[in-house]
Amino acid sequence: MMKTYTDIIYDVHAGVARITINRPQKYNAFRGLTCDELIDALNAAAWDKSVGVVVLTGIGDKAFCTGGDQSAHDGGYDGRGLIGLPVEELQSMIRECPKPVIARVNGYAIGGGNVLVTCCDLAIASETAQFGQVGPKVGSVDPGFGTALLARVVGEKRAREIWFMCRRYTAAEALNMGLINAVVPADQLDAEVEKWCQEILAMSPTAISIAKRSFNADSDSIRGIGGLGMQALSLYYNSAESQEGVKAFLEKRKPRFRDIYEGKIKTGQENNE
Repeated sequence: MMKTYTDIIYDVHAGVARITINRPQKYNAFRGLTCDELIDALNAAAWDKSVGVVVLTGIGDKAFCTGGDQSAHDGGYDGRGLIGLPVEELQSMIRECPKPVIARVNGYAIGGGNVLVTCCDLAIASETAQFGQVGPKVGSVDPGFGTALLARVVGEKRAREIWFMCRRYTAAEALNMGLINAVVPADQLDAEVEKWCQEILAMSPTAISIAKRSFNADSDSIRGIGGLGMQALSLYYNSAESQEGVKAFLEKRKPRFRDIYEGKIKTGQENNE
């Protein structure tokens, strides 16, 4: 395990490992380093016998996680892996950890943050939390667990709506569609998470681990789908269409995806017409 972290806080107390994304200035969006640190901390918690449950959350009360940091994205993010973010490794680590991973959703769970909620075993949210995907708005997509596993969690029609429409959903709506397990007032979030942790800690850790691996076995083929999808995504990020999404986001304007797709704007001329 890394001795020190820059982008996250890792703490173990009374059988609970708490991993907190600590980038409040970026609404807890992750960059390459963030992903590496999250993977490292999850791996540490996975094999620490004193840990019985893992809580994943974000610092502050505004955001759980808002996905990839767009300021670190220019045809590819700033880390390792096919797209400069080892997100498929991070998502797989959440699933491979032999202890339940609970998403403590304290605010925005958008984009890659929404995918992290999907990958976690359980999710408890504040009434102020909001959920949703933004990939097609900014020239991106999660072609693995973020799509295929989401369909298993909330159903095909709802998952397609989430990705095709890029709408925001309240915590109550997320609960109704099965994306999360519970919703509580913001001032009761920590108490509710602690209650769930204590119930899990009273169970047989080996039985819990076998149950989790059994659940995963049914959907682990999605990991292969994700690997193939990430390869395609790395090529897509080099396209003018994808790069237009990032430029429009950073320039706070509406992207002109259709004009590029239809050839009305030549490559490199997106901002001149």
